[in-house]
Amino acid sequence: MRIVIISDTHGSLENLRTVLAEAGPFDYLIHCGDVEGQEEEIRQMARCRCTFVRGNNDYASDLPDFDCVTLGELRLLVTHGHRAGIAYSVAKARQAAREAGCRAVLYGHTHLPLIDTSVPDTVVINPGSLTYPRQNGRKPSYAVMEDDRMGRWHYRLAYLDKPVRGFCF
Repeated sequence: MRIVIISDTHGSLENLRTVLAEAGPFDYLIHCGDVEGQEEEIRQMARCRCTFVRGNNDYASDLPDFDCVTLGELRLLVTHGHRAGIAYSVAKARQAAREAGCRAVLYGHTHLPLIDTSVPDTVVINPGSLTYPRQNGRKPSYAVMEDDRMGRWHYRLAYLDKPVRGFCF
């Protein structure tokens, strides 16, 4: 199974179109918030199962702040992170994932891509932002999770080399 993880699209879908073309085929798309009302457009573009959570810019949204996704024996906690103090530490989000029986926590909000495997039983993944990246080099980013034939999950970050800059109004 291949899972694409994105976050912080902030109303711009051009870079997502590139991701969907580059990353495909995949089986599941997870958006870690700041969707800004484009859930249905993204769902139609992705043509697969999708999970969305509410970000701090999803003001009128009824999306959940946290969601647990179960894929076979793998459970993932998905959040934007602003309600878990993610800008200061991943500890609270990691603890919430453990308490929910999840092996990973996926979050956004900081726009900084990260895969932290320092605590092996609870992987932390931030795909960064497709629209407003904040890391050195400022390349839009996303994450991919894949399982192998042995049932192990592999995680990687991917970057767009020729991004289309998004705009929010």
